[in-house]
Amino acid sequence: MESETLLLVGADPSAFGGLIERLCSAGHRVEHARGRAAAESVLRGGHIGLVLAELEVLGTEGVALAAGAPGEPAIVLLESFGSAEDALEALRRGASAVLSRPLPDGQVLLAVERALASRRLDGENRRLREDLGQRFELANLVSADPRMKRVFSLVEAVADTRANLLIEGESGTGKTRLARAVHQLSSRADGPFVEVNCGALPKDLLESELFGHVRGAFTGAVRDREGKFEAAHGGTLFLDEIATASLELQVKLLRVLESRRFERVGDEVTREVDVRIIAASNRDLALEVAAGRFREDLYFRIQVVAIELPPLRERPLDIPLLAERFLTRFTREHGREGLSLSPPALRSLMAHEWPGNVRELEHALERAVLLAAGTSIAVEDLPAALGRVRAAAVTDSLHGFATGAPLGPLRRMLEGPERAILQRALAACGGCRNETAQLLDINRTTLFNKMRKFGLLSFPTRAVPGGSAEAR
Repeated sequence: MESETLLLVGADPSAFGGLIERLCSAGHRVEHARGRAAAESVLRGGHIGLVLAELEVLGTEGVALAAGAPGEPAIVLLESFGSAEDALEALRRGASAVLSRPLPDGQVLLAVERALASRRLDGENRRLREDLGQRFELANLVSADPRMKRVFSLVEAVADTRANLLIEGESGTGKTRLARAVHQLSSRADGPFVEVNCGALPKDLLESELFGHVRGAFTGAVRDREGKFEAAHGGTLFLDEIATASLELQVKLLRVLESRRFERVGDEVTREVDVRIIAASNRDLALEVAAGRFREDLYFRIQVVAIELPPLRERPLDIPLLAERFLTRFTREHGREGLSLSPPALRSLMAHEWPGNVRELEHALERAVLLAAGTSIAVEDLPAALGRVRAAAVTDSLHGFATGAPLGPLRRMLEGPERAILQRALAACGGCRNETAQLLDINRTTLFNKMRKFGLLSFPTRAVPGGSAEAR
């Protein structure tokens, strides 16, 4: 158990016998208060995790005060002469347990540890429910994930500046949407937002697409044509998949970023533009620089402010939130108002790994809206690939650790796949620990210990329509 500071409330510390020594041996810190007034003074500090008190000294009024003290400590009471009515009233006012003396110290210690564990779980569930109720919004974007909240805050801070931005993240995480949000929040919002997918064009056409060309510059150039830099004058130019640009084009991009000047292909006239650049990449550009595939000077020029978008699998709180938003949009667009998402379908969405991220979720919801036969979307209306990808991901994870990872102690090598399996099981059960333990065929204590070992105690509990939001 984690160590806590305990407050013993009694007229004489010796009345607790060997409990003080046993509590300290268990790793807890112990303070003592001789009466209710002294206890109230200590509790105001907010550092007490549990109150172990003689009921006759603390009284039922003191129990209520302790339960509402800063930090909301757990309360275990010892009574020697109290009535059953007093014990019942103490429980009503917030006590975790009322123990009748005489009894072994071990029984008191067990009650203390159980009360502390229950307090931690209550606090954890309360925080998760609070997190679930939070929504962070930025222009047309919405999220419930704390990491996305930090992204939104950074965007708000730099949106109305001339600073170039680099947005990195896996394909489908919403880099284009975020770039549009930056544009909308800036003083350039009334200007054009021009998007160029650098990976969608051959390198010999990309230069003409960006800078334009004059008549006769190359075969097929029958007239002068302005490029995207000119089209974005006074606004924002979004360069998606910039890592695919050739080294030769990167030199020209560096020049226009530094001087805001360029020439059309085949022209000698230098033109000047006022453009804010936002670049995006689904590759790690720092690694591309190290490999010699991307110019270091251009990298430093475009990443004045760097933003990393986490993949959807790492922000599970966003799955039901985004599903709700897509469902509302597509039911309206396709005339299916009133269509809802069934609890099994939502659980299927939660269990999926989403290798295609937000874009894959969006397409899955539109397909489901079109195929749903009844008034709610069933699991059968979702793409069959959802289950297959998840199963393949588990197999690949285990195979990789078995064959590709460096050899070492077996216990250490198994930690990676074990954590991945726990995460997927929790996601499949909506964070409910009872269901997760049953699914994995282990008891709750084993599950709790493994979640603590792998840092998963804060795994979100989701309220599912027709289901429970509790993780117990």
